[in-house]
Amino acid sequence: MIITDPDLKEKIKKLAASYSQEMITARQHLHAYPELGFREFNTAAYIADKLKEYGISFKTGIAETGIVGEIKGKNPSIKTIALRADMDALPIIEANDVEYRSTNAGIMHACGHDVHIACLLGAAKILIELKEEFQGTIKLFFQPSEEAFPGGAIKMIEEGVLSNPTVENVFGQHVLPTLQAGKIGLRPGRYMASTDEIYLTVKGKGGHAATPELYINPLNIAAAILLKLSEEFNKHKPSDTPSVLAFGRITGDGRTNIIPDEVKLEGTMRTFDEAWRAEAQEMISSIATSTAKELQGSCDVHLAKGYPVLVNDDELTQKVKQDAIAYLGSDNVVDLEMRMTAEDFAYFSQKVPSCFYRLGVRNEERGIVSNLHTSAFDVDESCISTGMGLMAWIAISGL
Repeated sequence: MIITDPDLKEKIKKLAASYSQEMITARQHLHAYPELGFREFNTAAYIADKLKEYGISFKTGIAETGIVGEIKGKNPSIKTIALRADMDALPIIEANDVEYRSTNAGIMHACGHDVHIACLLGAAKILIELKEEFQGTIKLFFQPSEEAFPGGAIKMIEEGVLSNPTVENVFGQHVLPTLQAGKIGLRPGRYMASTDEIYLTVKGKGGHAATPELYINPLNIAAAILLKLSEEFNKHKPSDTPSVLAFGRITGDGRTNIIPDEVKLEGTMRTFDEAWRAEAQEMISSIATSTAKELQGSCDVHLAKGYPVLVNDDELTQKVKQDAIAYLGSDNVVDLEMRMTAEDFAYFSQKVPSCFYRLGVRNEERGIVSNLHTSAFDVDESCISTGMGLMAWIAISGL
């Protein structure tokens, strides 16, 4: 929409500053009580209580624990956009010695989803207060289980969150510990990779190591498969598309002199090209089975097809960049490189033009530098005021 109120940006900034401490408190509460994917029952109840408090209508039980809120401005049918935050935590033991340290044994918000929720709650509180300042409808997607296949995004889509009313754009925000708090980063086009998990069960014939004529060693077959896969994958992958095939686990229940009957291999494949992804999946299956057969064994192949390539709509992302510059200043908006990590927000980007951007949380002076998915991960909580205000600004600008 064309923003006609020249003071709207300053109104949003003042509201973000005013609500900042409340949302920091919310983030700390969520951080202290993390929950794993599709088990975010207490998290969802907390969100629902906040939305009730703000006077925002919502539905619960979407994709088990998800919530969809709705804020209507003037002329609500003119356009609908959505803002998304994921809710789940990771199976990590927290090492931080902070008051809001996780109280749930072995579970931690080590990927910043507690920040995502707090920012969306803050944006929601700002937007409901300014509902007379914009036209259209804003949906709020509180999504379960981003961290584990099959992911909550696809389940929410299957349950109709992009319809009634039809969502034209989705915006998502994710913390980035390599980016200073107060800044955001984005990239139009291909941004995050697809991710597939590969499980190979290589079967031979076990026996005593001293009698090689009586056994077929599945470790040798597994080694041959790994070498062949690496060779063929690197030979055929597109030169203009970053791609990775890597195996991180091999298990076989043998001993120094005991040859096992089978060996299990586990790995991942990531790329930015969906056509090559499909081709590589077929290649992996073919090479694994044929190589095992040539060496008198067999191989069962299971490909767990994960999240697709996350593609930010070019035009929409360029607009978000300009909106961010207007809100934060050009020095605080940076261009990002493609990332081999994956995100199930990609399912939204497959359905409607979408933009997924990064929120800086780093503060070197305070020692807040730990990476995502680590036991020492934390954020400079000033990022929450930045994140909620910018999200509200982007939402209103996007209508």
